[in-house]
Amino acid sequence: MLHKTTIATIGLLLPLFAFADEATSDLSYEAYIESDKRIKCLYGYAADKTGNHEAAIRIFEDCIERWSDVYSMIWLAQIYESGIGVPQDLAYATALMKKGAELNDEAGYSVLARYHYGRALYEGTGTPKDPAAGLKWLRQAADEGSVDAQQYLSKLNEQ
Repeated sequence: MLHKTTIATIGLLLPLFAFADEATSDLSYEAYIESDKRIKCLYGYAADKTGNHEAAIRIFEDCIERWSDVYSMIWLAQIYESGIGVPQDLAYATALMKKGAELNDEAGYSVLARYHYGRALYEGTGTPKDPAAGLKWLRQAADEGSVDAQQYLSKLNEQ
């Protein structure tokens, strides 16, 4: 779901977390669940990618509650969309993408949320199918530079 550059950048952080002794280290994922430092949202990604889905979910939920963090909304949506570590919940995943799509974060993750929310609406994934609303969100994401949205719209135009 995430852009390749984002995944590569964040992936560089994984070695920092992989060696941590979760029971004793300040670098453990659990040590950041209640942290008031926004950097912890990156720990959510690392926790999820190393299989600690419970810590990842708790971190992402807190980041969303504290800062309306769109990055965390996207990753939490992906967890619930895939059903890895939790029961699959497409409606909740789509609701998270909608919440992110309606925001304007400085990092640009809202554009990615707009693309995914538009696609969910267009296809009826986790929400009633609404192609007109889906196209509105997809066009907005494409206008804001989402290559994924541009390609998706291009494929739709070919049909």
